[in-house]
Amino acid sequence: MIDYQEFTVFAFATLMLNLTPGSDMIYVATRSTSQGTKAGIVSALGIAGGCVVHTLAAVLGLSVLIAESALAFNIVKYLGVAYLCYLGIMSLKSTSSLSTEGKVENIPLKKLFWQGVYTNVLNPKVALFFLAFLPQFSDPHSPDFKWQVLGLGIWFNFSGTVVNCLVAVLFGKAGSYLNQLPNFARIQNKVTGVMMLGLGAYLALAKRSQ
Repeated sequence: MIDYQEFTVFAFATLMLNLTPGSDMIYVATRSTSQGTKAGIVSALGIAGGCVVHTLAAVLGLSVLIAESALAFNIVKYLGVAYLCYLGIMSLKSTSSLSTEGKVENIPLKKLFWQGVYTNVLNPKVALFFLAFLPQFSDPHSPDFKWQVLGLGIWFNFSGTVVNCLVAVLFGKAGSYLNQLPNFARIQNKVTGVMMLGLGAYLALAKRSQ
């Protein structure tokens, strides 16, 4: 079973990460602004479908890695910590905004859903993030390791889907106004950068002390 304290850290980190303006959020916001709230929510659900694929791939890949080599798994875990720190540095240096200005072609809702799935599944950064993030909060020596990773992935996906659906509602109702707040994304990137660096340090020290 996942330690309660570690899950609390995971849940907080997950929320902060999902609140960070990124490609998925911008995609949902753009669709909501151009086609309305329903289109944004459908896009968010498509992205959630893609995250399910990444979660299952992480469960399978990490389980195989453990079976093959405990050393290889530990190397992946520490590379994951380094990757989280790298993401933190990139967030601190980021100057991106959450602007959704520009014309976007209207697309049928069914096609929008699958476009969200494909966009997420085919993003190698998402796959790498899942492999880096989920093992940090699971116990590879536990007999229910697969279920731990699966549960963490489901929670991450749930949190992200809720955030993206809220983004869809907000931009569907007030997209033009929100586009005038570019500093929001920049400030959120800085906050996330600090959090990611702190999380990377916390995980590295915690693993070494065990």
